[in-house]
Amino acid sequence: MKDLNDALTAFDKDDSVGAMVVTGSEKAFAAGADIKEMKDLEFISCYKNNFLGDWTGITSIRKPIIAAVNGFALGGGCEVAMMCDMIYAGDKARFGQPEIKLGTIPGAGGTQRLTSLIGKSKAMHLILTGDMISAQEAEQAGLVAKVFPAESLVDEAVKSAAVIAGYSLPSVVMAKEAVNKSLELSLSEGLHLERRLFQSTFATKDQKEGMAAFAEKRAANFKHE
Repeated sequence: MKDLNDALTAFDKDDSVGAMVVTGSEKAFAAGADIKEMKDLEFISCYKNNFLGDWTGITSIRKPIIAAVNGFALGGGCEVAMMCDMIYAGDKARFGQPEIKLGTIPGAGGTQRLTSLIGKSKAMHLILTGDMISAQEAEQAGLVAKVFPAESLVDEAVKSAAVIAGYSLPSVVMAKEAVNKSLELSLSEGLHLERRLFQSTFATKDQKEGMAAFAEKRAANFKHE
């Protein structure tokens, strides 16, 4: 996870990058934590070393991240995918939180993010039974944004990332912040944040350019300012 966090942090600071795609192999999106290494861990070492605490670094990235999931996204792999801003799945992808089969529970956001995304009942079923769901079921449940043939998944994710990167970066970052905060704030607090962020876009050059381009019936040329 350190390598992934380091790479995403570097891209987040790179002015030439507007959005990112995270993907794995055709067989699995991410392996998650190494069970052979975990099996002999004791509570005190987990607690003192904040085991899995560094995994949440993905959620501090300000630019949008698309998870392109082929194959299995189970346990930590599913949790990493949910830390991204949207999930695109190959048509053979499978999702699940099977930690209960190992005598433990999800530890990197599975119980919290999965419940927020698909609701208590479905999340409870997956977490307590260890069952997997298909890409199509995940899309119907709201976990996955789009499903594509496995062979075209990454290309489609990159296309979407390119579209996002073509818009005003300040507005994209504000929109991402507002949507993510909707999972944490009350409705009134979320609406207040949204309104303030919306109003703040009127201090950007990109807002002036975008609305002028619309009025003049031409393509906008955003400068990310």
